Amino acid sequence: MDAKLTVFFEEPFWAGLFERYDEGKLSVCKIVFGSEPTDAEIYAFILCHYNRLKFSLPVKTEKKSKADNPKRRQRNAHKMLESSGIGTKSQQALQRQREEMKIERTEKTRELREREKQRQFEIKQHKRKEKHRGR
Repeated sequence: MDAKLTVFFEEPFWAGLFERYDEGKLSVCKIVFGSEPTDAEIYAFILCHYNRLKFSLPVKTEKKSKADNPKRRQRNAHKMLESSGIGTKSQQALQRQREEMKIERTEKTRELREREKQRQFEIKQHKRKEKHRGR
């Protein structure tokens, strides 16, 4: 399993994108740091919170091979920093994760609304029965 963290500035906060490659599959997790994190803060965050991160469902992908030439690596890193900082596969995985969380949230709120509606109905029925008993 390989993991990669990309820290980038996304108006108005600094964000981090964890990419995890496992057996040809990519899963991602985006976190917001707020102010610009130092290396020590990032390292402490990884040590403390990595196990609690919610990664997206794995997406099948081929991992790109690293260039051997250090100058080429530096150029590629510079190009990645100039762009938005997120690869298209990562963006797709994040979007899927957002959609799943939205579906979960709507189902949860619907369930709560139905429960509350049922509770109100039962209270109403109870009051009607109390009136019929002559109290």
